[in-house]
Amino acid sequence: MKSVLPVLTIVAAILFVWVLAVIPMNMHLTADQAQRDGLAVSPETPAERQDHSGLGLSLRNPSLLGLTFVQERPRLPSPHQVAVEMWDTIVMKKITSKRSLVYHGWVTLSATLLGFAIGTGLGILLAVGIVYNRAMDMSVMPWAIASQTIPILALAPMIIVMLGAIGIQGLLPKAIISAYLSFFPVVVGMVKGLRSPDGMQLDLLRTYHASPAQGFWKLRLPASVPYLFASLKIGISASLVGAIVAELPTGARAGFGARMLVGDQYGQPLVTWAALFAAAITAAALVGLFSLLERLTLRRMGMVRA
Repeated sequence: MKSVLPVLTIVAAILFVWVLAVIPMNMHLTADQAQRDGLAVSPETPAERQDHSGLGLSLRNPSLLGLTFVQERPRLPSPHQVAVEMWDTIVMKKITSKRSLVYHGWVTLSATLLGFAIGTGLGILLAVGIVYNRAMDMSVMPWAIASQTIPILALAPMIIVMLGAIGIQGLLPKAIISAYLSFFPVVVGMVKGLRSPDGMQLDLLRTYHASPAQGFWKLRLPASVPYLFASLKIGISASLVGAIVAELPTGARAGFGARMLVGDQYGQPLVTWAALFAAAITAAALVGLFSLLERLTLRRMGMVRA
């Protein structure tokens, strides 16, 4: 309960600020709609025309406050509008429907998991090479760090276009972009983990005349497991972001990124916000799954108390 209470407090504070922000964000739209519907609305004063918050207008028209939370196309949707849209597109729609977020979520998730697998495998191999080969340590690691300074929004269209020019389309380009974002945390975490054994432990292996391979499997790899899981939790989230970003420049017809594009292009903010929250929930679920696997694995290894 003590660990849940701070989280609930932060969520409640975010919802409170969100609800308060809905009023000024949607007030002008609500007032315009009310005037078109023939409702009595006090006109704006010159000062209020310069104040885009809509606060003064809402104070003089309290009947409009409730309407700011039910706009069909609001600038900022209210929490209950987003919840209703998510319920409709996740629960009420068939998973084969093109309007179902479950359908779009699987499209994004498939690219996420493939890219994550590629990025994780590449990251582990690079980390082993960096730890055991000084030339790789001096050459590969700086380039790995430099690669993360390139904005993914600039890089993703280039990758999509180049791969499309040679006939590679669909899942693989999105997976490559996901792998690009997910490999770096794994490299850094595994390098730290493989180098975590102290000098006494390494000296003990030398005393036993252990080979480098035995030192890797018996000492370095088990010591790196906690670092690996910490990296995997960051990597899976980055991989999901990469899959969504990869869907944006391609004009994809399916996926969370495609739903966000539909919402932006057709003036349907509820669609965009529902897809955004669905992506966040998916990321949280994936991180939670890896946290569970971490707890079970470390307990099995005797590295945490049961």
